[in-house]
Amino acid sequence: MSTATETGTAEAPRGLLARVLGSPWLRPLNDLQVLDELVAPLQIVWSPVRIRARVVERRAETPDCCTLRLRPNARWPGFLAGQHVGVEVELNGRRHVRRYSLTSDPAQRGDISITVKRQPGGQVSNWLHDEAAVGTVLGLQPPEGDFVLPPRLPDRLLMMSAGSGVTPLYAMLLELRNRRYHGDIAFVHVCRDGSHAIFDAALQALAGDLPGLRLLRIETAGGGRPSTEALLAAVPDYAQRLTLLCGPDPMMKPIRSLWQQQGLADKLLWERYAAVVPAAPDAVAVDVGCLRSGRQFSASTGQPLLLSAEAAGLAPRYGCRAGICHTCRYRKRSGRTENLLTGEVSEEPGEIVQLCISLPRSDLEFEDL
Repeated sequence: MSTATETGTAEAPRGLLARVLGSPWLRPLNDLQVLDELVAPLQIVWSPVRIRARVVERRAETPDCCTLRLRPNARWPGFLAGQHVGVEVELNGRRHVRRYSLTSDPAQRGDISITVKRQPGGQVSNWLHDEAAVGTVLGLQPPEGDFVLPPRLPDRLLMMSAGSGVTPLYAMLLELRNRRYHGDIAFVHVCRDGSHAIFDAALQALAGDLPGLRLLRIETAGGGRPSTEALLAAVPDYAQRLTLLCGPDPMMKPIRSLWQQQGLADKLLWERYAAVVPAAPDAVAVDVGCLRSGRQFSASTGQPLLLSAEAAGLAPRYGCRAGICHTCRYRKRSGRTENLLTGEVSEEPGEIVQLCISLPRSDLEFEDL
């Protein structure tokens, strides 16, 4: 009896408090989502529900690439080297999300950075280059990605990158330094020339902390894109190494194929930063409808639905355009699509598809885009 009485007296104040806090008289102060929207224009990093971060430093890396150092609020969960983060930017009243690899030391939880390459016509990358001054507050999404170092490291590593594909690998080198890795690291990086070598000075400095790090840079300005044989010429023992690969698909595809042919697929970790669009000489047009808005447009079977929707004047949400971030997921009500990364066909009503990596294979209907 005494236990029941004590429980009853303890629950009564909590129930009363919940009713008071839930009272409509306190709105919007007791609605965290509304409160978050109210404080967002104030450019403060505090938020009751979202991750925000203030730009505390801008640093040019190359003529078309800069690093933004950010100080996140207490909702930042930390990250693993190699992961990427969604950056939220509002342009002309519409929220855009793009994902960028984190390029800071993962051990420094309260001090993070992203490195942004300016893309021709890219709304967010150009805004970050031109408008994200020191003091600007950015919205962030939680870090994601499984392109990370294994818990148990082998004695030899091969890292291969091209262009901005160096960004996740640079964070991995910082983690290797933290883990006091003493193994052999061959780092092969492809870039246009020395002025476009992202993190060039920082990588040279890291070589002093990682005695086994050997940096190999291949420039394309004079001789064009190198062959796979040229990339591997300085690393004849590549088959005995765990390989980490990140770059554009024309560089990665032959390497992945070679690893597959030689039975090395389990020793290759890779991530692309752009979707692969296959050649489609026999492409045809199909009709796509949006049930909620009533919009109709024509889509080509030879390109991802995201491109066709944008060409028709729609503005579906997206982040990475490579099938990594899942921002462009929409519910399909009818029709058939094909995942261009896996070849999987979706034809069940109500399935969710990613527009950036989905090819239309019949007329389609979506709830909305």
